[in-house]
Amino acid sequence: MKFLSVFKYVYIIFAVFATYDAVTTWNNDRSGAYLSLFLAVFAVFIFFFRRKYQKRFKDRGKL
Repeated sequence: MKFLSVFKYVYIIFAVFATYDAVTTWNNDRSGAYLSLFLAVFAVFIFFFRRKYQKRFKDRGKL
């Protein structure tokens, strides 16, 4: 279970790399840059979703 709590941070790292890719390819390939930005936003969304779900799961056991 410890692996899942650490794995959510991989999404943030992926979002940083996708943003970097979007910035570096902005002038050459706009459609690829838009795809990278979409993936970055999606990765951040998944990070917050997993964090909220994990907190809710931990709080459920405290009843």
